[in-house]
Amino acid sequence: MLKVKLFAFIVLGIISTSCKDDENALKNLFSLENSSIKPILKLEESIDLVLQNKENKAIDSVVYYINGVKIGSVKGNEKLPFDLKNQKLGNQTIKSLVYFEGKNTEIMTSFSIYASVEPKILSYKIVNTFPHDIKAYTQGFEFYRDTLFEGTGNGAGSGTGLKGKSSLRKTDFRTGKVSKSIELADQYFGEGITILNNKIYQLTWRNKEGYVYDADTFTKEKTFTYEMEGWGLTNDGKKLYMSDGSEKIYILNPETLKVEDSISVFTNSAKIESINELEWVDGKIWANIYQKEAIAIINPKTGAVENVINCSDLKGKVTNHPDLDAFNGIAYNSKTKTIFVTGKNWDKTFEIKIE
Repeated sequence: MLKVKLFAFIVLGIISTSCKDDENALKNLFSLENSSIKPILKLEESIDLVLQNKENKAIDSVVYYINGVKIGSVKGNEKLPFDLKNQKLGNQTIKSLVYFEGKNTEIMTSFSIYASVEPKILSYKIVNTFPHDIKAYTQGFEFYRDTLFEGTGNGAGSGTGLKGKSSLRKTDFRTGKVSKSIELADQYFGEGITILNNKIYQLTWRNKEGYVYDADTFTKEKTFTYEMEGWGLTNDGKKLYMSDGSEKIYILNPETLKVEDSISVFTNSAKIESINELEWVDGKIWANIYQKEAIAIINPKTGAVENVINCSDLKGKVTNHPDLDAFNGIAYNSKTKTIFVTGKNWDKTFEIKIE
């Protein structure tokens, strides 16, 4: 009986290897390589989808997909031009399903789309300087009804010597005084917050767990989960936008808390990773880049970085101490049309205006 099982195992292994070899042989008959499909392309460019038929096989038809979405089909091996202007930035995967001589195979290739225009550098002036809790490890920062809400993390959990728990706070931005707060349990590291329809949404870092609170009472109404790390959070009045420390910004349904879409953040020359705290300002996403003293202003439809604000001088204006950490925290005051910015364990919040 043992010999029979061993024989069956060997035979199945041979069949499996043979199938893989046959599949690879079919794939090697065709290629999608041509001069229009470069490793890096821009939105204003287009590509030509046409197979390189290495052994002159009689092709019946080809169906083309980009990122899993069917974009067209051709009879035989006709060329299919494709304009990139409506694509999002980031990595793109092309799949061609080739039908020929009673057989079919899939051919894959990839490229990346970068932003078309170099970001413009914007300058600003400091309008006011306000006190900020020096023990607040700022992770989320947002105005709601002329009140500043803040989500903090546990600084000790991030490698600093700071003691304390993650929290959700309501503060008086003029004095820095906390008027209402709740703390998270020690095992939870608080991250970004945003407020939509009188609900506060708060992320945690690696716990893959978020919370929904009543904005007036701070009563927790719901717990939700997600697959990635939780970093920054904002909203456009309808949807939530969430970062996870990569170049990705995910778009969530505020009712189901499920990811519905995403964008990838690119300039004209680079992928921008470590997207952190987020703020929605006049139709754009403003983002802190972790460990960078700058704000990226992002087109929420494409992911293109349109502007950059260099904030490197601000850290030198706050009190230096052992637990002083990164620039992080952007809150837009729609009443004054100004931006409030701070950092982790900074003793000041700066009200700035773009010039």
